[in-house]
Amino acid sequence: MTLDVYRGPMGRMLSPLALLLYRHGVSANQLSVISLVSAIVAGAAFYGQVLPLAIVALACNALFDALDGCLARSSNSESKQGDLIDHVGDRYSDIFIFGGITLGGYVAWQIGLVAILGVLMTSYLGTQAQALGVGRNYRGLLGRADRLVLVFFVALLNLIFPANIIWFPLLGWMMVFVAIVSNITALQRFYLSYREISGKT
Repeated sequence: MTLDVYRGPMGRMLSPLALLLYRHGVSANQLSVISLVSAIVAGAAFYGQVLPLAIVALACNALFDALDGCLARSSNSESKQGDLIDHVGDRYSDIFIFGGITLGGYVAWQIGLVAILGVLMTSYLGTQAQALGVGRNYRGLLGRADRLVLVFFVALLNLIFPANIIWFPLLGWMMVFVAIVSNITALQRFYLSYREISGKT
């Protein structure tokens, strides 16, 4: 089970703020763009090893990423164009955040590459299941919400305890974890989606 299952309760919590933004002329697409810009800042900050800025930018990315869909649903302004912008923005956000950590020297680039591959495949298989008619697949060990929360708290801990533990600092070991578990999650989603598709034919 992942934190993605709490999207409904979180959406209800954020709905008043989303509607307030909507009344002031803010659109869901604008929030998606702000979320992406926040991820770019976070990635650059990780690359420059400016962890306080990376943590703040990461929190902004998570907040605006949650708000854009909530605003679209609350204001009945959902659209395929908006959904496309949101998904593309999320994938670029993942690349900038995990790429920034990798290029910032927290972990060997080979491990970072495997982690990014797992992250992208996890998200791809979630949306591919939807495209094939079995519904969006949020299942598995490590969804996007889990990853954002994990990076946020590990970055905080790395700020407090910056020393290496054997080969890597805490952010580096987090990347090792993401490299393993995200690829397991991708395989889980493939298996579950394949089973559902097979059951429908």
